[in-house]
Amino acid sequence: MEDSAKRNEIHLVDDLCAAASCTDGFVEDETCANDKDFICDSCDAVFSEKCQLDKHVLCYKGKKLHSCKLCTKSFSRKYHLLVHSRTHTKEKPYSCDVCNHAFSDKINLFRHCLTHTDEKPYSCNVCKKGNLNQHYRYHTNEKRYSCDVCKKNFYTKSHLNGHYRTHTNEKPYSCDVCNRCFSHKQHLDNHYRIHTNEKPYSCDVCNKNFFQMSDLNNHFRTHTNEKHYSCDVCNKKFSFKHNLTVHYRIHTKEKPYSCDICHKSFSQKIHLNYHNLTHTNEKPHSCDVCHKSFSQKNNLTKHYLIHKNEKPFSCDICKKGFSRKGNLKTHIRIHSKQRPHSCNVCGKRFIRIHHLWIHSRIHTKEKPYSCDVCNKSYSQKHNLTIHYRTHSNEKPYSCDVCSKRFHKKQIMNEHQLIHTNEKPYSCDICYKKFYLKRHLTSHYRIHIKEKPHLCDICNKGFSRKQQLTNHYRTHTKEKPFPCDICKKSFSQKDNLVTHHQIHTKEKLYFCELCKKGFLRKQQLNSHYLTHTNERPFSCDVCHKAFSQKGNLNNHYLTHTKDKPYSCDVCKKMFSCKSNLKRHFHSHEKEKP
Repeated sequence: MEDSAKRNEIHLVDDLCAAASCTDGFVEDETCANDKDFICDSCDAVFSEKCQLDKHVLCYKGKKLHSCKLCTKSFSRKYHLLVHSRTHTKEKPYSCDVCNHAFSDKINLFRHCLTHTDEKPYSCNVCKKGNLNQHYRYHTNEKRYSCDVCKKNFYTKSHLNGHYRTHTNEKPYSCDVCNRCFSHKQHLDNHYRIHTNEKPYSCDVCNKNFFQMSDLNNHFRTHTNEKHYSCDVCNKKFSFKHNLTVHYRIHTKEKPYSCDICHKSFSQKIHLNYHNLTHTNEKPHSCDVCHKSFSQKNNLTKHYLIHKNEKPFSCDICKKGFSRKGNLKTHIRIHSKQRPHSCNVCGKRFIRIHHLWIHSRIHTKEKPYSCDVCNKSYSQKHNLTIHYRTHSNEKPYSCDVCSKRFHKKQIMNEHQLIHTNEKPYSCDICYKKFYLKRHLTSHYRIHIKEKPHLCDICNKGFSRKQQLTNHYRTHTKEKPFPCDICKKSFSQKDNLVTHHQIHTKEKLYFCELCKKGFLRKQQLNSHYLTHTNERPFSCDVCHKAFSQKGNLNNHYLTHTKDKPYSCDVCKKMFSCKSNLKRHFHSHEKEKP
């Protein structure tokens, strides 16, 4: 029995030597020494010549006579069973003299030793790359191994075996440190480096280190700007095949990853993983400086740059700096006027896909974020956060000039323009200037007569959404803004602010010509027209001109005979509100 084991060991060494020197996948038919016998690994039969053994082995071709007693897996060779059994016993008898890394199979040790010597004895005739047998199939595109389940083809049998575990969900390789299991041994080896923090692969350009060679190869493309993979639909190029695969789903609308809770679908698995955290509200990554928590580690990394005040990415056009590369890419679209993301319903285009997602909720009427206090719902989480401050009266943003506080940063930034008197946005038609771009956009609708915001009740159109909101309150009689002093309520906040100045006698706006003071800026603008004798608002019917738009609106009622204002006492109707007020005083005089 010992002689048989010894002969097996001799045969094993021969197999290893032959495997190491083979260039085409088969053992060369070399003349062996006379003092060596050739033994069948299946039935232990002994032959004096190798050709006799080769003929004998054909009898067992395709048969798997040796079964594992632990997992019932079968093998055609006894040696393969021996190596397999070590996956159960965790036995690794072959150790590297350089790094002490242990292996269950001697051929794997031999291959590992080549990583220290950087020796690649077999090179490809096409590209001179090593690992010849498997690599050459990439040039010939030969995929000789096919999966029985999904018919997918592979270059090597090991790749097929690894793929097959995705169907069986088999993960035979376990980490000794954290017990995490893997379907591929290479994945386990790569995982080990997380525990040892070993990064053996270094970039020659920037000296950055990586756990895996594939990560280094991917990183190197950032220096060469190499993009091998091109989209057949839009010709966009990518550095990595995975990025092309993900991008292609934009065209096919494919979203293969679905949430088990709300059934929302995603084009990438990582987006599904991030989405799942919204259900658990889990934020495992915390900032050491301000203790803010994040659901994603990359968001924490980006957040750290705020504390460092580091902005490594700058725009070549306007020199503006950014802490994130993605923000720089998005910013560049402002200069290039590029809006790659389009709404399927109305065709509106957006610079960021996030803005498209938010916009799509206008069509779906989806408002997933609800206030716990008043149950008001919002389409964006950011708007809910700002809304909460109306309940807590929190105003975290303060003006550097006048110390006035605001609950939104955007409102504070807009307020600060009052101090600088900067009006960067100008109308191309009438040359009127504005502090904010949205004010210019709203103003422009006056010239083109565009009123995109319609009232559901009376179908009246408005150029601004806020005007529609204010108009709705004329139907609902809602006056949500009460005065703290006299308890009078108003339907608009601006009217409340103006009303407060009656109590404080404060007049913030003064005419530069006659020094007359006004409570509201609109009143000052209307007053200026008395000096210039300008009447910019004209009637479409009779062409009569007016200095104020309100007067034009009242004038329109003379043509339409519309009298929307009614007296609560005698039900008499009036075309303008001021006439109703004067009439109401007549009833007050009648009171004893």
